[in-house]
Amino acid sequence: MSSLALPSLNSLAISRLHSQKAPSLNSSIPNISTFRHPCTAAPHRSQCGVIRMQAGEEDFELKQMRDMAAAKKRWDAMIREGKVKILTPKEAGYAIQLSNKPLLDVRPSSEREKAWVKGSTWAPIFEVDNKFDVGTVSRKVSNFVMGGWWSGVPTLSYDSQFLSKVEEKFPKDAELIVACQKGLRSLAACELLCNAGYKNLFWVQGGLEAAEEEDLAREGKQSLKFAGIGGLSEFLGWTVQQRVQTAREGWGYRLLYSARLVGVFVVADALFIGAQQVGRYLQDIRSH
Repeated sequence: MSSLALPSLNSLAISRLHSQKAPSLNSSIPNISTFRHPCTAAPHRSQCGVIRMQAGEEDFELKQMRDMAAAKKRWDAMIREGKVKILTPKEAGYAIQLSNKPLLDVRPSSEREKAWVKGSTWAPIFEVDNKFDVGTVSRKVSNFVMGGWWSGVPTLSYDSQFLSKVEEKFPKDAELIVACQKGLRSLAACELLCNAGYKNLFWVQGGLEAAEEEDLAREGKQSLKFAGIGGLSEFLGWTVQQRVQTAREGWGYRLLYSARLVGVFVVADALFIGAQQVGRYLQDIRSH
């Protein structure tokens, strides 16, 4: 890997690994073994397309697994060799208060705008991709299908200005505490910074999500723990963070999300009944 190259793990893989595990909308696609050979007859062309799509997704997932394994080896070596030191969120809070060490927040704007550490410097390594070209739209669809609808994690792209932004604000000998939401993107950032010549790097293990309220001085409308959740899982209160909060808050908190769940079923049922009625109406028109 060249000295200033981006780690081989791409932004879509980072997004998926950084999000909570969600049910896949592709789970209903039958296994390849259930299809006949694609050349047997014309009616099976659509099945052939599904086979190619599934095979392509399997190849992509396999590549992401290999990339992640390679990245993990590099990051483990980086920490083992002492190039990056580990801090817990509580230790990071002490370092900021007592030693005035700066905290570099590398999260995307979708997380940063919800909550941030007071006095921290923001320089996202991956940012929300708002472009609508063919390639970006394809990635947005893939991200949504692979769990974005559930976790709320947006499509992200590597910010090519990340290093230059950091270099504008901090010299190479600065002691930098690097943090993201869960601790994955900050490791990628540490690798880039280390290869760029930064020698005093501290990684917040577990990310800002692992911080308790008293660990770090916070600003923003939400707790740091909740800054990374979204999508349907957040709406229904099914994230790990919300379940922990529910256990603390009691029945009032549970009733709120139970009511939302009932509402989702009511809306889904109404849509289903409406679709049936439209289908019958169209069928009556064709029959006449």
